[in-house]
Amino acid sequence: MDDSLTILDMFARGIAVGAMGVTGLSFLASGVSRHARVATSLISLSLICWLITESGTLWPALGHFYPLVIPAYGVAGLFWLFVVTVFEDRPLTLASWSPAAILFVTGFICEASHPPFKDWLWASRNIFGGLLSLHAAYVVAKGWSGDLLEARRRLRAVVLGLAALFSVTNVAIALVYRIYPHGPWLEFTAGRPYGGAIFAALMVASGTLFLQARPAVFGGQRRSAPVADARAETAERLLLQKLIGFMGADGWRREGLTIGEVARQLGEPEHRLRRLINQRLGHRNFADFVNSYRIDAAKRRLADPQDARTTIAAIAFDLGYGSLGPFNRAFRAATGATPSAWRRQALQASPDLQEAV
Repeated sequence: MDDSLTILDMFARGIAVGAMGVTGLSFLASGVSRHARVATSLISLSLICWLITESGTLWPALGHFYPLVIPAYGVAGLFWLFVVTVFEDRPLTLASWSPAAILFVTGFICEASHPPFKDWLWASRNIFGGLLSLHAAYVVAKGWSGDLLEARRRLRAVVLGLAALFSVTNVAIALVYRIYPHGPWLEFTAGRPYGGAIFAALMVASGTLFLQARPAVFGGQRRSAPVADARAETAERLLLQKLIGFMGADGWRREGLTIGEVARQLGEPEHRLRRLINQRLGHRNFADFVNSYRIDAAKRRLADPQDARTTIAAIAFDLGYGSLGPFNRAFRAATGATPSAWRRQALQASPDLQEAV
């Protein structure tokens, strides 16, 4: 690598490290939820260490300071954790920590291993990290239409690009390196100038956008006051009545219901409906809004003695869920209990019903 390219590489990485450092510290000291603070701060730290340790210039210049490697081990797992926490509003759980934990543990095993096992394990870790990033990209894309926060919808494009690039690069490195460990493609890996510059640019863009949009993306669910303009207020009230009427007529039971479909049914622009559900009703995504109806109906069904022998799966499908997993997650998020535990508690006053359940 010539001197000018080395300087540009270090310059790009330095800017990216600074952007990620400011982002992580800003969120760590902010008033956003604990889950968002932890996830954002950890991915910022991990990306900083990853950019440094992947560099063939910075890493030796720092004397191969080993503690920097440790946060970098789990970068793909922490990126996945960040995506599901921020873009799906999921809480931090043992299950959500597990991908990062696997990468951390296997990273230490790799350091203590010898070829050829070490080479194959590193390749497997790269493939696993790439698959995690692909899933993160899927999560970001899947929730695009149902996201009611406009600032977060705009951020999805940058994060989607970062996830896709990271995943493709990791999988390509793991597969191609086993076949042909030489060639110009290596210049686009994270440790070389071109690849480092691409990742650095995405990190700077992500950090800048997240700092700008933080209040809108991470703010609490607040219902807005009625608008001041009388005609706009009247139009909003009419739209709210139409929406309540549609949902009250069991519109929420439709499997795969989308906000676009509801807007078409109501004959209203989708952006107005998004704003209404978010700012007037206090929901951050459309799935939460629909789930508020479905979970209320589920609680009534689970507490009904006549439904005591109906399986939870049957109730979930009847309420519009395509599978049992999303129903269980939504029910637990809303009530703090699993559907079966909630049912037992609701019916515990009747020994006969307990036996039936």
